[in-house]
Amino acid sequence: MDGVVDEVEEVHEKTIKAGEILKQVKEEVRSLVKPNTKLLEIAEFVENRIRELGAEPAFPCNISINSDAAHFTPKKDDDRFFKEGDIVKLDIGAHIDGIIADTAITIDLGDNGDLVLAAEKALESAINEVYAGADTSAIGEVIEKEIRDMGFKPVINLTGHGLLPYLAHAPPTILNYRTNRGVKLEEGMIIAIEPFATTGVGKVSERGETEIYSVVAKRPVRMKQEREILKEVKKYKTLPFAKRWLKKAPNIIMNKLVREGILRSYPVLAEIEKGLVSQAEHTVIVEENGAKIVT
Repeated sequence: MDGVVDEVEEVHEKTIKAGEILKQVKEEVRSLVKPNTKLLEIAEFVENRIRELGAEPAFPCNISINSDAAHFTPKKDDDRFFKEGDIVKLDIGAHIDGIIADTAITIDLGDNGDLVLAAEKALESAINEVYAGADTSAIGEVIEKEIRDMGFKPVINLTGHGLLPYLAHAPPTILNYRTNRGVKLEEGMIIAIEPFATTGVGKVSERGETEIYSVVAKRPVRMKQEREILKEVKKYKTLPFAKRWLKKAPNIIMNKLVREGILRSYPVLAEIEKGLVSQAEHTVIVEENGAKIVT
């Protein structure tokens, strides 16, 4: 029993340390996101800073702009840049020995203060609902109410989630709207609460661009290029990685590995009516009578 307790404490300590690193990176990157700055410059700053501070990126830095909501990361030699008026979501994660902290902020380069505030207020109110025994449906209800009261809609097919070693999206799923039945939170659980607010209809769908992948199965492959890619990504285990992190990653080979069920792809997710989207996210540890915010 003592061994289990020690293991849980170690996981919590590493989560807290990863969270402290993300707090610092968030603080430093805020002032760097401005018009005419390259997206690639920001992504590389975030990822390299996480490494400098003693962790590893848990997934590629997500930089989702305007109607994009998730899974955008720049490609190698990407020359796109931020523009005046953009609403920018930065979703960043750090891990220590596979123990993950995950957080997101929205930076407004336009006039979207209320939309940003809607996600932030929803996150704050949701965290106030977290304690051992709380039902995730109550958390979703609070998120939906806060966002709708601000005149926006929650994105209903993006969710909060649990965090497990080397698994950035684990049970329980925490929906951003009211449901009749949820899951009871347990003391010691590590969860990421992640409201998305939008001026659109409240749903996202895939759009073509894909730069993020993860390994989902191990099986033999015939082509040398496939073997080289799989050897290179082995160190990421089951965590997502960016195509730009690899020496060579031809689309034809990456798509083949996806078709063979070895890699999973993460296409960019965008609001289906091109509504603007804001996001806020914290990782918390569920305690007996509340939540410890680690990011």
